[in-house]
Amino acid sequence: MKKYLLAAALTLLSGSAMAQTILTANIEPATTWVRNFNPFNQTSSRQSTLDFIYEPLVIFNRFDSNKPVYRLAESFKLSDDLKSIDFKLRPNLKWSDGKPLTSEDVKFTYDYLKKFPALDFVSIWTFVTDVQAVDGQTVRFTLANPSSLAAEQISQLPIVPEHVWKDVADPVTFANENPVGSGPLTEVPRFTGQTYDQCRNPNYWDNEHLKIDCMRFPQLADNNQMLTATADGTLDWGVSFIPDIDNVYVSKDPAHFHYWYSPSSMVAFLFNLETSNENNKKAFNDLKFRRAVGMALDRKTMIDVAGYGYPTLNEDPGLMGELYKSWADPSVKADFGKFATYDADAAKALLDEAGYKDKDGDGFRDNPDGSKISFSIIVPNSWTDWIDTVNIAVEGMQAVGINAKIETPEEAVWTGNLINGNFDAAINSLPASASPYYPYKRALSASDKGKTRFTAQRWFNPEVEKLVTEFTQTADLAKQKEAMNKAQRIVAENMPVIPVFNNPNWYQYNTKRFTGWSTKENPFVNPSISRTNPARLLNLLALEPVK
Repeated sequence: MKKYLLAAALTLLSGSAMAQTILTANIEPATTWVRNFNPFNQTSSRQSTLDFIYEPLVIFNRFDSNKPVYRLAESFKLSDDLKSIDFKLRPNLKWSDGKPLTSEDVKFTYDYLKKFPALDFVSIWTFVTDVQAVDGQTVRFTLANPSSLAAEQISQLPIVPEHVWKDVADPVTFANENPVGSGPLTEVPRFTGQTYDQCRNPNYWDNEHLKIDCMRFPQLADNNQMLTATADGTLDWGVSFIPDIDNVYVSKDPAHFHYWYSPSSMVAFLFNLETSNENNKKAFNDLKFRRAVGMALDRKTMIDVAGYGYPTLNEDPGLMGELYKSWADPSVKADFGKFATYDADAAKALLDEAGYKDKDGDGFRDNPDGSKISFSIIVPNSWTDWIDTVNIAVEGMQAVGINAKIETPEEAVWTGNLINGNFDAAINSLPASASPYYPYKRALSASDKGKTRFTAQRWFNPEVEKLVTEFTQTADLAKQKEAMNKAQRIVAENMPVIPVFNNPNWYQYNTKRFTGWSTKENPFVNPSISRTNPARLLNLLALEPVK
């Protein structure tokens, strides 16, 4: 009886403690939650899967000169010729079910991606030729080409347990509803269509630094619902666009409600150069048409009206912009920058010159051969700032005679369409990184086609891919700049995507219940909870409940 009472008392105490350390966050909009924790799924899995359930080998902190922060790995060593790299795992790692996590799991994961290439969302097997488990803690990767960035490339992928995944019949559709992971928050004690919790991994190697017992993710359908939840203090950590944030959020509780917006991912318009609509395809593959569209976009209005002044103007067809200004070749913008600068009269003149006339009298231009051009620009239905941005773009295109419209699918559908090529035109973004290498690699690699939304434009150039590879084959900054200067000139000349601005690093935080946040005053790590930011794990581990 005494044992029963003691157990009951401990349960009550545990429940009380857990109630005090539940951090509520939003990562993604959804009309209902679907229980999917497949870390390789780019469309349907919950965006709290990577990092929080599956910890990376290493996190590279771009807010600290891209310094490596070791996680599952305790070290890595590149060979002198840059042709191989060894990762050494921490000793005595365990999966959340208590089974050992060893180098065999790492080898299994990469071999698994070779067996099921649809899972390989960074095309790692174009980069790696062999993976060996040297001993229980050491994994050796042999590289296809010498690379000074091998550790960063390899660490992009999650490591999964062999004892779970080896028996999965179809890993592409596997929902992984009860994940066995390595990260801090692997347990899912509650999951409904309206909310779910991710709670502490009892076997997490770094539990000493984890002060949060659970993260709670309420279902919020769009930016308006996120605004309500943020402004009323429900959310501790947010990643949404909030218009007039000082008035609608900060002013509600200036002592506790905060935000910090730093320049981040480039936002651009793009055309699917392989669209199934043959008439649109003719226009999209005409450089003059793309350049005319680039000049039809009123970027300043997009920033001031749609973005409330938060984004940063990007008129660089070489895709550098504010984020990578130290890498920009000024001659590239001098030669091609006019095509990424708003000038409606110049857009009309270029379309006239290229033979795009209104041949059927409907008020819109047709192809030079008379075939009709008409397309929709897809944008997620919950991203209100991007919807307003697309509406401004549509107005600009229609004003120069291009028959463009807006289409607003759900985010998962938008992502899927970008990946599989089932669309005509879209607004999209490229991930932020310490250098332009990573967005160039993700957006312009033919091997990534159909695996990631970043290649949605389906424009590939062998010379650019060669230069991007050359970038990694040296640690000499001058040689890296030389390769990037050549690559950005080719990209600017061909304009495969049309930049408009750089998004802020969306980040709202509430200090009423938790302290330790990365802030403008103490910017120790990128604090965005977005799934494209592995460093969100480091922000989580820095948090403590207010005493």
